[in-house]
Amino acid sequence: MKVLKFGGTSVQNIGSITKVIDIVSKQLQENGRLIVVSSAMGGVTNQLLEIAQRAVKGQDFRSAFAEIEARHLEVIRHFIPAKSQNSVIMQIKLFLNELEDLLQGVGAVKELSPKTKDSIAAYGELCSNFMLSGILQLHFPEAAFVDTRKIVLTDDRFGKARVQKKETEQNIERFFLNSKAKLFCVTGFIGANKKKQTTTLGRGGSDYTAALFAATLQADEIQIWTDVDGFMTADPRIVKAAYSLSEITYTEAKELSYFGAKVIYPPTMVPAFAKRIPISVRNTFNPDFPGTVIYADAKNYGDYVRGITSIRDINLINIQGSSLVGNTNFSGRLFALLSRYEINVILITQASSEHSITFAVAPEDTDRTERILREEFEMELLAQKIDPPEVVRDLAVVAIVGENMKSTVGISGRFFNALGRNKINVAAIAQGSSEYNISTVIARQDLNKALNVVHDEFFRSHMKTLHVFCLGTGNIGAAFLEQIKLHADALLRNENLKIQVHGISNSRKMLVQQEAIALKDWKDQLDSRGQEAVLASFVEQMQAFHFPHTIFVDNSASLEPVQKYDLLLRAGISVVTCNKIGNSGRFTQYRAFKEAAGIGKASFYYETNVGAGLPIISTLKDLVYSGDRIVKIEAILSGTLSYIFNQFKGV
Repeated sequence: MKVLKFGGTSVQNIGSITKVIDIVSKQLQENGRLIVVSSAMGGVTNQLLEIAQRAVKGQDFRSAFAEIEARHLEVIRHFIPAKSQNSVIMQIKLFLNELEDLLQGVGAVKELSPKTKDSIAAYGELCSNFMLSGILQLHFPEAAFVDTRKIVLTDDRFGKARVQKKETEQNIERFFLNSKAKLFCVTGFIGANKKKQTTTLGRGGSDYTAALFAATLQADEIQIWTDVDGFMTADPRIVKAAYSLSEITYTEAKELSYFGAKVIYPPTMVPAFAKRIPISVRNTFNPDFPGTVIYADAKNYGDYVRGITSIRDINLINIQGSSLVGNTNFSGRLFALLSRYEINVILITQASSEHSITFAVAPEDTDRTERILREEFEMELLAQKIDPPEVVRDLAVVAIVGENMKSTVGISGRFFNALGRNKINVAAIAQGSSEYNISTVIARQDLNKALNVVHDEFFRSHMKTLHVFCLGTGNIGAAFLEQIKLHADALLRNENLKIQVHGISNSRKMLVQQEAIALKDWKDQLDSRGQEAVLASFVEQMQAFHFPHTIFVDNSASLEPVQKYDLLLRAGISVVTCNKIGNSGRFTQYRAFKEAAGIGKASFYYETNVGAGLPIISTLKDLVYSGDRIVKIEAILSGTLSYIFNQFKGV
């Protein structure tokens, strides 16, 4: 037996449900029995909660309610022949009539209790699963609808109810022992307490339902069908080079999911973890792709780091002072206080001197945390035994995850070296003794850049990507872009070097974008989509992308871009220029550029400034590096004089 769980995007419309039918048909042919757990149609649960809020405020909700009804009826009428529609439509309308009565009651008493909110939210799952069972019965007459309110027993904690595991497992075993059906459409997310009042299981509740049924019935596998190709090495919206992982461990899945990979919600998978049931994460819209399989034990797959993940928005709170040193009670008071006020601590770090404790919280919890800290430690603050809590805002967490990282030398060094090379400052570090996760806190504005450079370090170290912004589209600039276009494939094939142009500007127009600009028609794109050229804006957008290995190419002959060199080099952006103005002025300016390049760990190349592009500077550098000493340089530094002497034939 297998358990298939479909998320809201998998059942949101006719097209996605068509794919679900194909997946279920194929799986049922391969397995004797199948359990399908489905969420509400995409967006419906949120719509129901919004409607409830309208009802409690006395606002009209009829149009939104009608939209939900229309979505379900449209799907039913598409898949089910007219002669077989009545029973399915009738039950959907009964559900919706019950829902409407609830909403009318909310509007009448102007009160929306957690209990009522659970009852309202449950109708998304009830409608979607009954609708799906009616559709599947056309193909598989043995398909059955299962209302988990009759099976999953919970406590009275509405909104995040806890399952009464022993009684629920007995109910599940009893139900499936007595049922002759081969295909079950099971409502996720919902249960009921001993009073038969509807409850919901909270975030990831449908995943938990799938795991609970699978564990109780000793299923061979759980398949989580969603809208992504499994777990990725990084967020593909930020790291374009990210790719799917074929397999990971339970531990790695928990770490990756906690830090932002919204594929599964790990606490809901505990029943499956306990029974060591494999979990397969698949894409409903790409069903032939194998996705990611989550196993109990680590496989020898070679990669030490399995994924890079992040939390985009956190704040750090730092407490320090003499009262912390050797005070065994302080940490207990601190974290008991945070627990009492239900403040989730994302990350903790403490110096070995015990002089300070730093922890991370969500932005919405920050002000409240600072206030209760001041109240709790008022006496220590007055006695100046501790300093006032220090809050550092606008931060993010980047973490590398891998079970095989344990006891592997050099992982941390590579991680922090990649960040340091790219001028990304680390505000805090946390690593557990398990060594499965190394987390760093950085400025939020550096997050995209950090994810890309760390991914390059661990997953694409064989290939380097240069992000180029080109100023000047005259003869030299146009020829430069043509060279990149002609030689891009050869550079990638022979040198493992990928060049992507993200910005092109001349004196009239500029085009800057996060995706690479197609060089085959860059002139047309610049003319049609380019904005008015403003160098300050060009530079500002280039910095805002936070790309690793960013290069500013100055193919102009203007003073204005030269005045930006110092800023760019200090920011870690390399400068390549044929503009002679920067290096033909005062020597102090040239020296300032070189110092800025050293500070920013950036490169400053200007070979074309002398000798009409002949490799004079690089040759001299090589001679000096090999031990030679330059005593004297003699040259004709005028291109005009060189031309005259070359053309002069004598008289």
